[in-house]
Amino acid sequence: MRLGLRHWGVALVAVCALAAPGTRAQNPETMSPEVKSAKAKQILNQLVEAMGGPLYQSVKSISCEGRMAQFGHSGAMTGFISFKEYRTYPDKRRIEYSKKANVIDVFSGDEGWTLDRGGVSEEPVTSISDFQLALKRDPNNLLRTRLKEEGLFVTYGGIGVADLKTVDWLEFEDSEDRRIRLGVDRSTHLLVRSIVQTANEETRERQEDVTVYTNYQSKDGVQLPMQITKERDGRRMSQVFYENCQLNPNLPEDLYTRASLEKRYKELGGKSK
Repeated sequence: MRLGLRHWGVALVAVCALAAPGTRAQNPETMSPEVKSAKAKQILNQLVEAMGGPLYQSVKSISCEGRMAQFGHSGAMTGFISFKEYRTYPDKRRIEYSKKANVIDVFSGDEGWTLDRGGVSEEPVTSISDFQLALKRDPNNLLRTRLKEEGLFVTYGGIGVADLKTVDWLEFEDSEDRRIRLGVDRSTHLLVRSIVQTANEETRERQEDVTVYTNYQSKDGVQLPMQITKERDGRRMSQVFYENCQLNPNLPEDLYTRASLEKRYKELGGKSK
């Protein structure tokens, strides 16, 4: 049966009327601080449990491989690149580009190195600072290692719509005034998106970084988003498609060191610096 425009309008009004009482009842502006705090803890617990509960929080490291789509300033896709990525929480990351792994970036805490055709060198200071900032914004770090951090507060941000899903918003603020919003799917309780707003140091204007998480798959009892899209001020920056991931892999002890890159450079036929 087909509905005319008028009938669709009547149906929409009816749905809104049914949803309105529940929505008003969960409007954070009408809640007391105690009720907002309790609501936030409830949603936070549901989120962690949906992601895998204790299994999710006990993940120490992860390795993944896949393809990354990159986009230019016009928003057009500029191409795909294969990669392998290794993470050890809370502050280590290694990403190997192309199947030959002839370009590698390694970050470990406040240090970082890169390998390319010219050899091994230190990462620029800006790259290291960007990495450290990303650690503070990363929902996995937030949910695994930062929940008991002194000065970290979480509150309920109300109901909204993100990626065609009804979500509950969790709003985090830490001791350095960083604000992170997490959109949690009301039906699955999985993370849908994260939003971080900061002041651009050059323009002093507000900058909004959005990360969208889709295509969840279960791996050893832990839910992993196999597609992650990053946007900045409405412009798509990158899109990652993971093909497979391994939790708590047996990684070499020197994986996140400069020495490992120098060894790889020799294997590629170069000479270490």
